[in-house]
Amino acid sequence: MLKFHTKSIRVNSNNLFISSLLLKRCFTEGFLLNKSIPQETKDDLISRPDATATLTTDYYEYQRVAHDSVKNFKATWLNALAERKKQLKQGKIIDSYVYNHIKSHDIVEKTRNESFAHVVLPFKENPIVADFYVNAAGRIRIGQLFQDLDSLAGKIAYKHTAPVEPMIVTASVDRIYLLKPIDSIADYNVILSGSVIYTGRSSMEIAITARATKNEVPKEISEETLSDDDIFLTASFTFVARNPETHKSLEINRLLPLNEKQWLDFKRAESRIAAKKLNASNSNLEKNPPTEEESLIIHQLWSASKRLTSMPNKPSNVSFMKDTDVESTMFMQPQYRNRHSYMIFGGYLMRQTFELAYCSAASFSHSYPRFMSLDSTTFKTPVPVGSILHMNATVVYTEHVHKASNEQAKTGKDNSTVEEANCNAVTDSQPTAVNKLSFDKDSFLSKPGTLIQVKVDTTVQDLASTKKQQSGSFIYSFFAPKDAVQEGTHSSGYSTVVPETYSEMIEFIEGRRRATETALYVRQVKEN
Repeated sequence: MLKFHTKSIRVNSNNLFISSLLLKRCFTEGFLLNKSIPQETKDDLISRPDATATLTTDYYEYQRVAHDSVKNFKATWLNALAERKKQLKQGKIIDSYVYNHIKSHDIVEKTRNESFAHVVLPFKENPIVADFYVNAAGRIRIGQLFQDLDSLAGKIAYKHTAPVEPMIVTASVDRIYLLKPIDSIADYNVILSGSVIYTGRSSMEIAITARATKNEVPKEISEETLSDDDIFLTASFTFVARNPETHKSLEINRLLPLNEKQWLDFKRAESRIAAKKLNASNSNLEKNPPTEEESLIIHQLWSASKRLTSMPNKPSNVSFMKDTDVESTMFMQPQYRNRHSYMIFGGYLMRQTFELAYCSAASFSHSYPRFMSLDSTTFKTPVPVGSILHMNATVVYTEHVHKASNEQAKTGKDNSTVEEANCNAVTDSQPTAVNKLSFDKDSFLSKPGTLIQVKVDTTVQDLASTKKQQSGSFIYSFFAPKDAVQEGTHSSGYSTVVPETYSEMIEFIEGRRRATETALYVRQVKEN
C-alpha cells in the first residue's frame, strides 16, 4: 500500500512547478525513493494517469517525465498534438490518443468488489502530506480532495469496464456532501474508497466515501473492513462510455449485486436517476412559475431590496447579490489534460470552481466558511486543451440557522446602532430557514450561523470563435458560524444576500429548493 508520494510537482493555486531544490530535498529525505514503493504500487500508478490528481498520480507524472518518456511513454502532449494534426489532415476527429480502439466487445457481469479501489492520505502519520492538503484554517483543502475523488472514480470506472477500453468521461457529479467537519487535518488519516453501485447500458454510477480515522491505516483495505462510523464525506459520480472510433455510446459490463445491501444501493440509484429526469422537467422555473409560497418570498425579497437601496449606511454583513460576483479567466494548458490527452481533467475543473466559490463565500461572510456540499452538476460541454475557461461565482442563496425556530437572525430590535437597526430591517424579510439547529455536536449546524450557497457558472471559448459555450454550473454550499472569533476572523453575525432583479430572485428560489433537497438527502443518509 502506498501511504505517501509527496505532492512534488504542483503545490499552489496557480499550479506552478515546485523548485528543483525542494524536489531534490524530497528525494534526499527518502519520500520518493524507489526502494520505498512496492511493485504492486508501481503497477497501480500506471493504471491512473489522470492529470494533477492525487499524490500517486504526481509520482507517476514525475516517473514518466524523468525516466520513461524517451523509451516507453508515448502519450506526451507533443505526440498527441502531432497525431491530432495528422488525423485532421485526413479529415478525422480523434477523441482519445491512448484509448483509440476497442480491444474487446465481450460483455460480462461484474461484482462491486471487482471495481473496488481506494486511496490513502496519511495526514496524521506524515506531516509533509498534510502540508500539501491543508488550508489557511488548518483544515482539509477540499479543492485538492475533489481532484482525488474524480481521479479515483475514473480508476473504478475502468476497472469495471475491463478488458474493454472505451473512452470514459465524467457525465455528472451527482452530489458530494460533508457529513461532519474535520477540524484539524493533522489529527486524522483519510481513506477514500468506492465502487460501481449501478450500471445502465453505457453509464455507471460510482459511490465514493471518505473516512477519517485517528488510528493507523489498516494493512488490508476492503469494502468489508472499513467502518461506516468513520465516514465524513460521501460522493456520487456518473460516468459514460463511448466508442472512440464511432463516437457513439458503448455498452459496458453489467453490475451483479450479491447481497441485500448491494441490491438496495442499486435500486436507490435507479430511483434517483428516474426522479432526476422527472424533476428536470417539472421543477424548471424557466417553464413553470414559482409556487404560491415562493411568490410570497419573492415579494418579501423585493421589499428588502427596496429597503436596502434607500439606506444611507448599508450593513457590512448584508450584500446585494450582484456585489458578490467573483470572476476568473484561465487558459487551459496541457499539463491538466485527462487520460485521453485532448480535454481537461474534470477533477481539475472542480478544484478551480471550488476555489473561486470559496473566495466568493469568504469575501461575503468575512470568515473561513466551511464546505458542506456540492449539488448535482452536469458537464454539458468538455473543456479542450488550448481553450479559454471563464468562471463566474455568485452568492445566490443564504439562510440563517437559529437557536430556536422563533428566534430572528438579528441582534435585537432594541440595538442602538444604526447599522444593527438597518440589518434587522433587512433580515426580517428573509424566509424561514429550511435547516434547523442540530443537537448533534458533530454537525455543522450544531451552532448558529449562515448557510451560503454559491453558484459558479463556467463557459468555454475556442480560440477560433468569439462565442462561448456553457460548460456547466457548480453549486457549492458553505456554512459560516455566527461567532467565528475563535478562528481568528472578525465575526459580523449572520450574513445576508439580497437579490434585486426578478432573475436574481429566481436564482434565490432555486437555491432554496436545492437547500431543501440537500436537507432531505442528509436525513435519508442518517436514517440509512
